[in-house]
Amino acid sequence: MMFKKGTKMYSIANSKCPRCQEGAFFKHSFTFHPAKITQLHENCSKCNLRYMMEPSFFFGAMYVNYGITVALSIATFTIATLLFNLILLESFAAIIGVLLILAPLNLRLSRIIWINMFVSYKEK
Repeated sequence: MMFKKGTKMYSIANSKCPRCQEGAFFKHSFTFHPAKITQLHENCSKCNLRYMMEPSFFFGAMYVNYGITVALSIATFTIATLLFNLILLESFAAIIGVLLILAPLNLRLSRIIWINMFVSYKEK
């Protein structure tokens, strides 16, 4: 199974440390509170991996977020026009609604994907 411990998908799906996959990555569980959405622990509580590896490390997560946003926009537009027969303006309204609702999830997902691109799982 691809969500087995030791895989990147396990770390991403469970918001766990990419190195040990035991410590929590975010300080707070999923929330819509703007100040708490992307707050990270300084280090992993289990393996002591420093999450902010260098200053501005997570600026690169903006590129991941952009890709997720484009994919969601295309999927929403396709579903809105083909399944619900919405006109162009209504489809764009649907896209904006979906992106606003999923913005907190996208921000968190982009950060955990970004760090998983640079850190691999290591068994103890």
